Amino acid sequence: MAKKKKKRGGMNILVLIFLCLLTALIGVVGTEYFYLKEKYAGDAVAYSREQIRDLDLDSLEYKVVRMFYTDEQINNIRDNTVSINETAQTAVTGEGTELPPVEIVPIYGTTYEGYMMLVHNPEDISVAVNPYLGTGSAAPSLDEYVNMYHALAGINGGGFQDDGGHGNGSIPQGIVIHEGKLVYGNPNTYLGIVGITSDGKLFCANATGNECLEWGMTEAVTFGPVFINNYQVVFQEGTDNLGMLNPRTAIGQRSDGTFMLLVVDGRGPTSFGALYEDIIKIFQANDAVMAANLDGGNSSAMIYDGDYVNTPVSMYGSRNLPTVFLVKGDN
Repeated sequence: MAKKKKKRGGMNILVLIFLCLLTALIGVVGTEYFYLKEKYAGDAVAYSREQIRDLDLDSLEYKVVRMFYTDEQINNIRDNTVSINETAQTAVTGEGTELPPVEIVPIYGTTYEGYMMLVHNPEDISVAVNPYLGTGSAAPSLDEYVNMYHALAGINGGGFQDDGGHGNGSIPQGIVIHEGKLVYGNPNTYLGIVGITSDGKLFCANATGNECLEWGMTEAVTFGPVFINNYQVVFQEGTDNLGMLNPRTAIGQRSDGTFMLLVVDGRGPTSFGALYEDIIKIFQANDAVMAANLDGGNSSAMIYDGDYVNTPVSMYGSRNLPTVFLVKGDN
């Protein structure tokens, strides 16, 4: 009697091919998913927002983006809406007052991330000036100013001569007024001025040094452009450094006297930078009476309680600066 042949064990060749194809398909889909997730919701936040902003609403990739964001979030990104974190923890508790003396509020748009420091008492704002002004000796950094004056916080101020990016803050741009006196520059030159009057009001306009002194300005630095004057936008669109995104520093004031110190990061993976028009929208959203641009780029820096709030362009922190705006500390 003939023996029966045993059936060969193992997987059917068709099943094996199917499983191989399925595994490959899962791999391709998984790789594509993680690629799209990194592209539209990855660590390079500014890049992701820029890609979302340019998507066609009928495209497949727009439908993919809805896997990572709500419709409201997508609309905010595409409209470049200024977002304020309303639950942001205030920097100082402020005993016995309705508002804390200082609040630090994160903000962002499609291409930028930054911080706005709200200083509710205008008397807490002052300007510090390089003690070696015009001598050729290097100015202090923002850290050094803050330590020197025992300040709670500070941001960079006016511009300075910076040939080849090697300026040391000794030679300021335009004029500088400090403690009611012109301490540097030609008093008759017409310039973009950002200053503070004796009654704590922000002044932003094109003027001469002599006019500033006549109008009761006790502190003033030179930079610009002026963005907002008496609630009106005075900046002319199309004059924004040829439309370039950059780190920015700016200052504004509300009608209640609150100073708004704004620093926007740039030239990094999470924040490319902002246009002047972006900065204007931020101040308009915060009801600014006055607002103007300060020195930006590599100079943009904000310090609170001894630490950097933003991420300066330089890995070494603040540059040497001829002038800075400080927030009074306890001492």
